[in-house]
Amino acid sequence: MEDQMTDNKHNNLYRVLAFYLFTSVENPHDKVKDLAKFFQGVDAKARIYISQDGINGQMSIHKDDLDVFLEWMNHIPCFSKIDFKIHDYHSHAFAKCTVKYKEQLVALDRDVDLNLMGKHVSPSEWGRMIEEKDDSTIMIDVRNNYESKVGHFKGAIKPDLDSFREFPSYVEQLKKEVDPAKTKVMMYCTGGIRCELYSSLMKEEGFEEVYQLEGGVIKYGLEEGNKHWNGNLFVFDDRLVVPISEEKNEIISTCHFCNEKTDVYYNCANMDCNDLFVSCKSCIEIADGCCSSQCQQSARKRSFDSSKVPVPYRKLSQEEKQNLAQT
Repeated sequence: MEDQMTDNKHNNLYRVLAFYLFTSVENPHDKVKDLAKFFQGVDAKARIYISQDGINGQMSIHKDDLDVFLEWMNHIPCFSKIDFKIHDYHSHAFAKCTVKYKEQLVALDRDVDLNLMGKHVSPSEWGRMIEEKDDSTIMIDVRNNYESKVGHFKGAIKPDLDSFREFPSYVEQLKKEVDPAKTKVMMYCTGGIRCELYSSLMKEEGFEEVYQLEGGVIKYGLEEGNKHWNGNLFVFDDRLVVPISEEKNEIISTCHFCNEKTDVYYNCANMDCNDLFVSCKSCIEIADGCCSSQCQQSARKRSFDSSKVPVPYRKLSQEEKQNLAQT
């Protein structure tokens, strides 16, 4: 984390983008092919999903190719209104370039009426709402538990969710604890897309007053800094955890094995586990990259090098998997 914050800005040759848009997309499979072809001519790596309902993307691109990409996207009518959130970075934040058709842009496993979306609140208005929050207002962090562990808004409810698909069940339980007709709901996520679906779901379930942070924590940090925020931000790319702004923030999470403060994430080296967990450098070396002693004994344990900056494990080829199982 500190290494990321102290990088010389002149060495930040790449731009990391987060973006999404719910919109009607005609011939989404053709859009996938067109975008994949465009990426062949630029220095970019990405994870982008397109469906008939819109686009959801994260990517890193060389700074010299950024304007070309933005202009190209702007000339596609259905994508011309995308709000791109952009950070500087010293290298690519993704391992490869993936552009795919995906039926669900966010895995919820149920249809929701997106016409019911909660009211979008700008970062500055969100800060004001936090300051004026009363007992009839709840603020929900709708991300997974491993995301909120390393950073969250002060005073937020952090549901213990392991995946996006658990949110509908959480709402059912919440309805037993608060009155949907009298409770004002503020909700936020990393980049904003989950709130589009989750706010609609909450309205369907009877919550009448629902507000969502426009552009998510990423946009809030770019515009408002660390105000009202604790810790740092988990992201789904090679950076794993980043500050939400250029201001340094206190680390709030602790090592999985001891009580030392750290927000460095690792994937368990046991291929059959692969859990994300926070660890200090000393403990991860003792554990040899694993989250438990049981995982250390696994026949499918991947090699671990504590001298390297931790990134998510790459998918192994079939041959590599067979070789690992035989060792």
